[in-house]
Amino acid sequence: MPNWHEVFQEIQAKSRELQNGQNEALKSITVKYLNALHKLTGRNIIVYYSGFLSKPEINSSITDEDKNGFMVTIHKLDRSKGLDLFLHTPGGNVSATQSLVDYLHKMFGTDIRAIVPQIAMSAGTMIACSCKEIFMAKHSNLGPIDPHLRDIPAYGVIEEFKRACDEVKKDPSTISMWQSIIGKYNPTFLGQCQNAIDRSSEFVRMQLESNMFDSDPQKSEKAKKIVARLTDFLGNKGHDRHIHSEECLEMGLKIKSIEDEQILEDGDFQDLVLTIHHCFMFALSNSSVFKIIENQNGVGILKALPSRVQTKNPPAA
Repeated sequence: MPNWHEVFQEIQAKSRELQNGQNEALKSITVKYLNALHKLTGRNIIVYYSGFLSKPEINSSITDEDKNGFMVTIHKLDRSKGLDLFLHTPGGNVSATQSLVDYLHKMFGTDIRAIVPQIAMSAGTMIACSCKEIFMAKHSNLGPIDPHLRDIPAYGVIEEFKRACDEVKKDPSTISMWQSIIGKYNPTFLGQCQNAIDRSSEFVRMQLESNMFDSDPQKSEKAKKIVARLTDFLGNKGHDRHIHSEECLEMGLKIKSIEDEQILEDGDFQDLVLTIHHCFMFALSNSSVFKIIENQNGVGILKALPSRVQTKNPPAA
């Protein structure tokens, strides 16, 4: 399969052939591979890529604005062909994520597969759990879905408050110490944290039950087990913990291997998925672009610095 260096060489060769800039060459090559995967699977493809690895200082998380990009990409697609959704994201706003998932299900029903070539964390994991199955590579990972408020883990706040209550009961002399710690929270903050926990957990549980495990008589038990593992603040020991495919499979998620040669007999699924991944990672690393939402026809949006949105037009027929 083409690696990063080979994709770069192909871009350079295409740029010389077209006698134009690197961006147009990259667009041409990216659409070529997206179309190849579309022909191989017979399914629609939408890629959702954030530049959080190459541009960590830029907020490229999931927001309500992203729905506009998905509306552009879905327009004129044959929705009866289902959707393969590439996810590469650090996560983002829970409400925006829930609304986006609701929109995707209205467009494609439950016929949505997630493809995670590298990383889909937090709310990205929530989107993946709303699909009927998740394709992951040996180097891919999902992440915990414990919500954060003001960059503070909601589960951590609840656990800290429980610890304070327990320690004060055992030793009243610790009251002053815990007052200085708990006092930094607003009066309603604990309630907000619990609501965020309940909302995130309930959403993922309902998505798993209604799609991934819809026909499974044990869907409720399986969904609860997965949610418990993904929200295990003490067990995961950090919101940035990487949960790889083996562990995702072990906890009960429907995981398929991108490397599995039996996925499709008439083509190399792995080669195309990882080549597409390299193309978009190259685009994010070598331009001012920090978010891309695009379909197999090259239609979508780019978000770039300075803050502006560029519309991508489909290639000429």
